[in-house]
This record gives sequence, structure tokens and C-alpha cells, in this order.
Amino acid sequence: MKEYKLSGWPELPVAYQRTAYQRMLHQMSQGFVPLAQLLRASGLGREAVRQFLGRLNASGVLLERDHAEAPRALTAAGRSLEWLRRTLRPHPPRHL
Repeated sequence: MKEYKLSGWPELPVAYQRTAYQRMLHQMSQGFVPLAQLLRASGLGREAVRQFLGRLNASGVLLERDHAEAPRALTAAGRSLEWLRRTLRPHPPRHL
């Protein structure tokens, strides 16, 4: 599965200056985003999103990568958070 990210802010024609397209641009400006997330964020159909991505690619502002597993640092961070959750979980009161 591919993920998409902006490398710069594009100049868009009026037809693409709608909220749906702005939402996608915002998502991609924050980091790599899979197609499914762009579909949800925009509310547009798959073909409209693909055409928009094609336009961004032609403008030279779209970075594309194959989705890989989470980097090790993120996996380690997730384990650290799980430890923290277990540590902070409320414990029953002790009776002395």
C-alpha cells in the first residue's frame, strides 16, 4: 500500500480549492498518509482522490512511498507506553 506526503505547497486551480482537497493537503503536510485515510478525510471518491494525487505528482510536490512496518523507534515507544499504562493502572487498596 502506498503512502503520500507533500514536499511543498502546490498552486491549485479553482476547481481544487474546495474543503475536501484542503483537508487532504493538510493531512499530507503533516506526514505520510495512506490512500484510505485521504478518502476518509476528504469524503471524495477513490477516482477523484487518485486524480488529485496525479496532479500533485505532476506538479512535483508529492512524495510517495510503499507502506512499511512501523520503524523500530515507534515500536519501542509503543512498548514503553504499554509499560506506563500498566504502571499507572489503578490498584486495589491494601488493607494493613
